Amino acid sequence: MSTIAWTEDHTPRTAHWHSENGAPAPRTVTVADDTLAADQAYRRIRAGESLLWNGDFHNGRQLLTALGRRADRAAKRPPTGDLTARYEHERDRKRTRAGILGRLLVVLDDNDLHLRRAPEVRAACLAAYGPNPGARVVAFSELLGVLGAYRWQQQGVEVPALGARIHPGYGVFSPTRSEYVDLVADAPLNPAARTAFDLGTGTGVLAVVLARRGISRVTATDINPRALRCASENIERLGYADRIEVTGPALYPSGRADLVVCNPPWLPGEPTSDLERGVYDRDQSMLTEFAHGLRAHLTPSGEGWLVLSDLAELLGLRPAGALPALFGEAGLEVLARLTTRPRHPRAGDRDDPLAAARTAETTSLWRLRARA
Repeated sequence: MSTIAWTEDHTPRTAHWHSENGAPAPRTVTVADDTLAADQAYRRIRAGESLLWNGDFHNGRQLLTALGRRADRAAKRPPTGDLTARYEHERDRKRTRAGILGRLLVVLDDNDLHLRRAPEVRAACLAAYGPNPGARVVAFSELLGVLGAYRWQQQGVEVPALGARIHPGYGVFSPTRSEYVDLVADAPLNPAARTAFDLGTGTGVLAVVLARRGISRVTATDINPRALRCASENIERLGYADRIEVTGPALYPSGRADLVVCNPPWLPGEPTSDLERGVYDRDQSMLTEFAHGLRAHLTPSGEGWLVLSDLAELLGLRPAGALPALFGEAGLEVLARLTTRPRHPRAGDRDDPLAAARTAETTSLWRLRARA
């Protein structure tokens, strides 16, 4: 675990450094408070300094907002025409912006925040980080993410296909895009199917959908320990612990199933945190492992359901026709392809730099079986 050092009131201090996106511990850290102007803070951060906030909590949030505006103004204009270039530009812009905001830091003492007008953060930090006696330094922006995630966790997300709420934990992708859940809830299901695997279960939402549809034994897997805990809690809360087993960290469990469902991350790319594992699939490794492992994990009459958006193809991140080619290499054939259009707010946002791709996006459920 990395250590961060700074001087406060002429006294040297140290604390553990924690970053969800793997950012290294800052080398130059100075204390900042309410007297610091946003322009000065931005210049110091751009010069390589990190600022340990010791002022009012709400003033710190306002400073973050001001830093974000300055980062946006300094960003290069997006390229025109080429969607792949626009996507790469947008990722770089967000990465740069996050790096700037990540230089405003706060100290957590035993998961408590001792700033003026600070909210209660202990429960949220304990849920996200676990117990931590002593001092830990995190980015102020990361702490706000922890607090927001905890509110989602407490409130839950209504899933129409379940008629119930799913409670996403910190670092676990939330099932806010209901179209992919609806595809699994509505796809034709072999009445003889009794066992299923839900690969990359996340919150456990698809495992519960399968159990509600009559599958008597579901095995839900994930490589993310936070997802395993989150799925177990949701499954227990909804009363399906006797029919769903949560296991990991691996994609496939041992044995075979009548149905194997996988909703992998939709975009090839490098995830920078647990949460981004639900969006970016490094080298498309999860998609590839699903396809090449499916034959060995299906019963003779079993099916594999792959739920995937074509956003990667629209952005030029995956060649058109790559999926059918992958199925062929893995000895699979397509029984059917069910499609739906996205209904999330960004799909209709004309100001989104990637609007041309998002408005054309289709989400598909590919019904697959082993080729004879």
